[in-house]
Amino acid sequence: MNYNIIELNEIEVEDIENRLSEYDKTHITYNISGSIRIGVKHGDKLIAGADACMTAFKILYVSTVFVDEGYRNNKIGTLLMNEVEKRARLLGANMIRLDTFNWQGRDFYHSLNYEEVGYYESKEEGFSEHFFVKRL
Repeated sequence: MNYNIIELNEIEVEDIENRLSEYDKTHITYNISGSIRIGVKHGDKLIAGADACMTAFKILYVSTVFVDEGYRNNKIGTLLMNEVEKRARLLGANMIRLDTFNWQGRDFYHSLNYEEVGYYESKEEGFSEHFFVKRL
């Protein structure tokens, strides 16, 4: 057999993604949609926020959590994540997953009883990325 590696154009990328989606449907028999996009303001200033969306298998994926440096260590992150968890349950999620770099929120997620399920480290670049889940 003769196989060739090629560069894909946009139409071919979309085709591959659609074919993967169709294949996934044979294993994922339900789909829950929804998102959580919430923030915390101090007066008119946005000081914190979170962005998350439902994925397969009743899992909420949290892509972004941020608290302005001047407001950290004031339980604002905890307030935000408690609200994310509450809203996740209302969406039908039974698990939350997220990832964070070593300088971001690893200890924070441990303090909220998230389970670290894996990580990788790049000693050359001086970082590690950590993966967490929490069963609701």
